[in-house]
Amino acid sequence: MTVRVALIALLLAACSAPPEEAPEPRRGEPAEAPAPLPPSTHPAVARLVAIGDVHGDLDAFRRALRLAGAIDERDRWSGGSLWVVQTGDLLDRGDDEDEILRMVARLEREARAAGGRFLALNGNHELMNVQGDFRYVTPDGFRDFDAFASRAPSAARARLPREMHGRAGAFAPGGRYARELAARSTVTMVGDTVLVHGGLTARQLERGLDTINRDMRRFLLGQAPLPAELASEDSPVWHRDFALRDDPATCAALDEVLRRLRARRMVVGHTVQEGGINAACDERVWRIDVGLARHYGGPTEVLEIAGETVRALR
Repeated sequence: MTVRVALIALLLAACSAPPEEAPEPRRGEPAEAPAPLPPSTHPAVARLVAIGDVHGDLDAFRRALRLAGAIDERDRWSGGSLWVVQTGDLLDRGDDEDEILRMVARLEREARAAGGRFLALNGNHELMNVQGDFRYVTPDGFRDFDAFASRAPSAARARLPREMHGRAGAFAPGGRYARELAARSTVTMVGDTVLVHGGLTARQLERGLDTINRDMRRFLLGQAPLPAELASEDSPVWHRDFALRDDPATCAALDEVLRRLRARRMVVGHTVQEGGINAACDERVWRIDVGLARHYGGPTEVLEIAGETVRALR
């Protein structure tokens, strides 16, 4: 009888005890569902800041964000209604990628809660990592993702050395970080400004911004192969003409894209500019990749668009 009473007491205690909190997902587990894509176009805002290629350098990223007035000394969003667009290539060439990815995810939430926005676009280095092209990854960039090694696709395990398996598992289509990238646009418009990593041609524009963004998303989620148009030299993440040339033919091609979009200007990264941020084609294209990461040793500069005023902040 005593044993039975004791068992009942234990059962009652268990039923009245507060439920245990659900355990945090283990590092390496995929998110339950990818976040939705943001719209391809957004209304004009009072103040927009564009930041170029970061390439794994957290300190450079912080400097750029502080120059923009986006974060405080504790790295928390302080920009209020400010909109920031980072034009891709957070990855490769530096050792701080995992810290940068966590910071971006947090800033996306904090900015929206404050009435602003932080939008990171996909660049060619994000795409390369999902394709398993790790030519520009540092040794630390492999070690930081070791926890994902068990999720590396069999094809990647067969062709890559063991120390690369973690990164392959993290960034493979449908993998943890590929799903995070899938929630980002490849091309976006804010007011009358179109922002893209490499450049947008009239041929690409025939497919429409929504299609470009959806096709990249489907590839990142492992739902479809990458369309040839997104892998070509004319791809929005690979195109370089507007970052390198200022001749009549190039400016005419740019004008056609802007006319179709009813946009005033294009902002591009991807190609390091000697001498800092600059404009071409009568300021219809702004080139903002200044090589701010320590790999290049360039200056800290960002582009500010406030009403009719477009200027580089230094």
